[in-house]
Amino acid sequence: MPKESVKARQRKREKIVLKYAKRRKFLKDSRNYELLQRLPRNASPVRLRNRCSITGRSRGYMRQFGISRIVFRNMASQGLIPGVKKASW
Repeated sequence: MPKESVKARQRKREKIVLKYAKRRKFLKDSRNYELLQRLPRNASPVRLRNRCSITGRSRGYMRQFGISRIVFRNMASQGLIPGVKKASW
């Protein structure tokens, strides 16, 4: 489980990306790369990392559900995710 500082950093990056999204799009369309480079590094959406909404784990992230594989397995076994059931054959 990651530290709270890592989760907080991720939330901060998400806010900054939203704040500068329009400005980045305008600068890219106008091909003004000098001004684009002056924006904060965290304004780039490439620096975001998908994380589990419950644990904050970055690896084994399932995009469709927004959680990691470990949390997904536990929740699916308990029947907490609608439409998902354990396979048996």
